[in-house]
Amino acid sequence: MSEANANASSPTTDPDTADRWPARLWVLLTVLCLAFFLDGLDITLIGVSLPSIGNELGMTTAELQWIVNGYLLGSGGFLLLGGRSADLLGRRKVFLISVAVFGLASLFGGLVNDGLLLILSRLVKGIAAGFTVPTTLSIVTTTFPEGKARNRAVAVYGAIGASGFSSGLIVGGLITSISWRWIFLFPVPLTLAVLIVGMLVIPKDRPAAKGRYDILGAVTLTASLLLLVYTVVTAPDTGWFSARTLVLLGVAVLLLAGFVLVEKRVRDPLVRLGIFRSGALVRANLSFVALLGSYFSFQFVITLYLQDTLKWTPLQLALALLPVGLIVAFGAPIAGRWIGRVGTPPLIVLGLLSEAVGFLLLLRLDTHPSYLTAIFPTTLLVGIGFALTFPSANVQAVAGVDAQEQGLAAGILNSSAQIGGAVVLAVTTAIISAGRAPNTPGAQVSPEEMLGFFRPGLIFCAAVATVGVVVILGQMLGSRNSARRATPAAATASRDAE
Repeated sequence: MSEANANASSPTTDPDTADRWPARLWVLLTVLCLAFFLDGLDITLIGVSLPSIGNELGMTTAELQWIVNGYLLGSGGFLLLGGRSADLLGRRKVFLISVAVFGLASLFGGLVNDGLLLILSRLVKGIAAGFTVPTTLSIVTTTFPEGKARNRAVAVYGAIGASGFSSGLIVGGLITSISWRWIFLFPVPLTLAVLIVGMLVIPKDRPAAKGRYDILGAVTLTASLLLLVYTVVTAPDTGWFSARTLVLLGVAVLLLAGFVLVEKRVRDPLVRLGIFRSGALVRANLSFVALLGSYFSFQFVITLYLQDTLKWTPLQLALALLPVGLIVAFGAPIAGRWIGRVGTPPLIVLGLLSEAVGFLLLLRLDTHPSYLTAIFPTTLLVGIGFALTFPSANVQAVAGVDAQEQGLAAGILNSSAQIGGAVVLAVTTAIISAGRAPNTPGAQVSPEEMLGFFRPGLIFCAAVATVGVVVILGQMLGSRNSARRATPAAATASRDAE
């Protein structure tokens, strides 16, 4: 399959290629999309509620960050293991178990009155999401044959998932105005519905991949990813070049090297290393890192400035960012239909470019910003960028991958997004903190000074998105050159045949 297009023809005998899918197929897709939506939402909605949680439970700023990082640590550390487990143990089984754990952890988090237990609930939810997210995508890609049907299904799936990521601050602001506990409790009935309907509509399956479970590979991979994510999210506080950070990074690299050695020698590897020879997969992962890394950092900056510095309420912040969620919800399905016409790379380039311009426009912010002229244009461009890039990257990442490795490909995509997003956010935090270094600890900082600290972070967000543009442009140029070289060769072969 061409990297530039993810729309190979699919078997006409498969009923899923029909223009109108049966109701049962739509219900199945809806269940999988809702599970993905809840994961994306859970990553981004928690930030608005942190001040309320800290006030009620008496948690420090350092403790509050682990409510966010606990989820990121669990999810980022187990996504690859979760994706491969779906291939080896059966997708339906892994999906239902992980969804049930996700729901129970949500309920537990909404009822506890202890900060440590709250962090623990977020860690468990993250681990459950590490198994759920790649499993849902692999069920979608193995249910719908590659080509028009899969592009359409993955586009819908990506649109709903993107809506979860992009509307987190909006939903979080609305819910926090009632009580922060509903941040944890409101997913419970939705998770229960996913579990019940999923048991009815997800077909029973056998493991897609054969062979024994690679225990040593699973241990070394998960340990290296957990340690890497932990090191990255704590580095801004301990120092990027501190002895502790450097030692932890070194151990993570050694564990990862050990994993590679194991995978080269074991009979049934957890991760077939040859899958990384797919240029389309690698570039889809890089574009996903650029998208989510820059977006998470944008959310971090805009929340701190509007809510903490300018004292906007959570509801005001939610309404300000509402256009992002609306554009993603309605625009991503449209983008999905364009994939079959123009391919994934052009849409990814246009989307990331839109994000970069949107971030740069925020540099015009002042201490009394006009919403219509200073913030609204950015929400439009960021929403368009997310709507174009998110479903396109999902389609490109799994295009051409064998059915027995769909879970693995999905795990790689989401793992790179989580870990890459953590790295970009950590660097953004370090950039902002570096600007504040000369100030005396505890001293009052004016809104004008805070704005000066945030601007370099916005520039970095735009730079990350631009790097993604460059990567995919390289893919497009490479595909075009390959096509040009193939044309003379085909003409020569035709003359020889004559």
